[in-house]
Amino acid sequence: MVAALELYLDTAASRRIRVLWDALEAEGVQSMRSLLAQRHRPHVSLAVAPRLDPEQVAAALAGTTVAAPLRLSFQYAGQFVGRVLWLGPVPTPQLLAHHRQVHARLAAAGITLVEHYQPDRWVPHCTLSMRVPNALMAAAVRREPGVHLAMVRRQLRGGDRAQPEHPTHELARV
Repeated sequence: MVAALELYLDTAASRRIRVLWDALEAEGVQSMRSLLAQRHRPHVSLAVAPRLDPEQVAAALAGTTVAAPLRLSFQYAGQFVGRVLWLGPVPTPQLLAHHRQVHARLAAAGITLVEHYQPDRWVPHCTLSMRVPNALMAAAVRREPGVHLAMVRRQLRGGDRAQPEHPTHELARV
């Protein structure tokens, strides 16, 4: 199991991503909705690690806030090695600055993170499916429309559930 610090989408944006998940399911492609027994929420991961201590992360990020509102426009679809289909936001200066700030604070606290999520390597994305058959991937990537979404809060997934120290943090178990 891995742990992640995530930016959740607002209610309207989450609904739009769920509509895309439903469209994939209607085509016989397992989406993130069914892969995780409907427990998955649309999000963009800021940081990933094999394990994160919620209290240590909350302390490291105390005083940071997500720009209000941090608005993103998902303008392209992509594929990671394997069968992962995702929507990518335009990497705005605000998103990149927030990502760098989060990583700088976590690093200063001695928290080790997965390399692919480090600044200058990170590919911001919202996963739609991790099981797109190779034969359908090109068509699925071409089909995904641009989506305008608003990110509203950061959440730590993985580890023990704990109360957040700052209103923009929400800690949860995966």
